[in-house]
Amino acid sequence: MVPTPHAALAPLLARYAGRAHELLPLLHDLQDRDGYVDPAHVPAIASALNLSRAEVHGVITFYHHFRSAPPPPSVVQICRAEACRSRGGEALVAHVEACTGAHIDGDPCQGVGVESVYCLGQCALSPAVTINGELHARVSPSRFDALLAGALVREEGGHV
Repeated sequence: MVPTPHAALAPLLARYAGRAHELLPLLHDLQDRDGYVDPAHVPAIASALNLSRAEVHGVITFYHHFRSAPPPPSVVQICRAEACRSRGGEALVAHVEACTGAHIDGDPCQGVGVESVYCLGQCALSPAVTINGELHARVSPSRFDALLAGALVREEGGHV
């Protein structure tokens, strides 16, 4: 068995052991399970897949999808691709930053993180965002305010 910093990682590593070509699926599974890829897991992942720690670290840092720290309680992703930009996406970014106090792709503020994504597949319905993984299209500043308020209520255990 591969030594791991956390015993909960062992079953996942066993599933992918020796299959370096499955690094991305392993990282996706780990992030889906934990919300991020703990840097402390990199040596165990590298060992299990017969890769160097640099190779594993390089993949984690290359893809913007992977996190190296736990996500904030609420995550807003705003599409920054051309279709959304052309339909008010950048004005929406400014509104979201002002509303949340968090800067896009920066540190979270009051439990809300704001991130760039480049295409949510809603080009005809732009601008598009996700809030805690839930996709929303044709998002205006006022609609964003209502969506975020609803998400924050759900996060606190209430019902909308």
